[in-house]
Amino acid sequence: DAHREDDMSHLGLVEDDYAWITREALRLAEPHASGRIVSMLEGGYAHNALARSVQAHLKAMLGD
Repeated sequence: DAHREDDMSHLGLVEDDYAWITREALRLAEPHASGRIVSMLEGGYAHNALARSVQAHLKAMLGD
């Protein structure tokens, strides 16, 4: 719902934002959780934007 193409919120995130958030979560998880994180998909209404955002997230999880 946070993507700029999704009209449910006004956060205006784009794919690069989701990748950045993922990399930050990984960076913070390293010293605090032995690098472990849990990833969950919550959905969205702009399906194309959702697909691109998931792809960006997964690529970041795998180290780009």
